[in-house]
Amino acid sequence: MNEIDPSKYEKIINRNVPKQKKSYLRWLLIRIMIVVVLFLSLAIFYKTNNNFKDYIDKYLYSDSISFTKIKKFYNKYLGGVLPKIKEKNTSLVFNEKINYTNKEKYYDGVCLEVGANYLVPVLEEGMVVFIGYKDHYGNTLIIESLDGIYYWYGNISNTSLKLYDYVEKNSFIGEASNNLYLVFSKDDSYLDYEEYIN
Repeated sequence: MNEIDPSKYEKIINRNVPKQKKSYLRWLLIRIMIVVVLFLSLAIFYKTNNNFKDYIDKYLYSDSISFTKIKKFYNKYLGGVLPKIKEKNTSLVFNEKINYTNKEKYYDGVCLEVGANYLVPVLEEGMVVFIGYKDHYGNTLIIESLDGIYYWYGNISNTSLKLYDYVEKNSFIGEASNNLYLVFSKDDSYLDYEEYIN
């Protein structure tokens, strides 16, 4: 009796079996491996090529790195490590502009008279690069905008923002009582507040 050779009919048998989708874990491991290979390649190139090493030392280790631009580039072209979860389309709850009763020059910026427990909006979108105490301004929050301008917000309380949070224009920063101090700076020099405050 003749036996059937199974290898002869393997394609026909497997043709109707559905192809399995790539698992998320496999996809993640492939991305990690690509990043590791790129990192090691750049590290070897850095060690062996002096021109590349000088370029990296000059631009990567300088004080003028704009984390806001890096984050925007990363989100636009690379996305996150984990897949994005579709969120429901919601409208903004807080969308305000700065309202004040009086303004006057104050050290390197301006002092705006506002009400008690005034809700402070963001003047320009960007990334939070400093949260802490500054002389003359009290509790201060500094946001670096996409064009490299640093927006200082002084006398801020009740903020839920953390370092390196990204904030949208006119969104909520925190509260200021009676006085809000604003300073605008770029490339280690202070800018005229009249250009930013009506």
